[in-house]
Amino acid sequence: MQSFTDRRGPDTADELWLLEHPPVYTLGKAGLREHILDPGDVPVIQTDRGGQVTYHGPGQLVAYLMLDLNRAGLGVKRLVHLLEQSVVDLLADHGIESLTRPNAPGVYLGEAKIASLGLRVRRGCSYHGLALNVDMDLEPFSRINPCGYPGLAVTQMRDRCNPTGTGRVGPDLAVEIARLLGLGLRFADVSSGSCTDSRRPSCSKSPFPSGRGPV
Repeated sequence: MQSFTDRRGPDTADELWLLEHPPVYTLGKAGLREHILDPGDVPVIQTDRGGQVTYHGPGQLVAYLMLDLNRAGLGVKRLVHLLEQSVVDLLADHGIESLTRPNAPGVYLGEAKIASLGLRVRRGCSYHGLALNVDMDLEPFSRINPCGYPGLAVTQMRDRCNPTGTGRVGPDLAVEIARLLGLGLRFADVSSGSCTDSRRPSCSKSPFPSGRGPV
């Protein structure tokens, strides 16, 4: 993401990467180590995104958005709102009612957090993004203060519906993000290098090539 952001120019197409991580704790740029209670054998990686500590692992959908904010005419706060809304809309399609909170980025089901969000903006372009808990082992969250909040409950889609895995949820989330940003969408399979058109037509000049699977 850093290399892509450093290399991109005014005409570089924006990209949305969809993937899953192996078990890992990531700490934001200003994150406090005191929020990592007992990492055990799970590695802790310092990142340059915003936010505190969170956990990534199999069964969690991660969406990294490389977006030219100047070209899109967006500020950071508006982008955060649109990313949160994309998750809210996706969950609603699965019959799950969710909400956002002022001054606490992410998406919640009541008091429990189902999606976290952390961004970095450099040279007018964003990277990093959001993580949605789909069908995963939530135990590692108990060994941290998620997003810097002691005792914060964490939940996932599997506890409310049958999401059929990140491979099915990912493309639907990509469609929601592209729709809210008013951009076109192309799906790229990173394992084969092929692209397919979106299920929803668009005529944007700045399409999203979206990778399916680990990048």
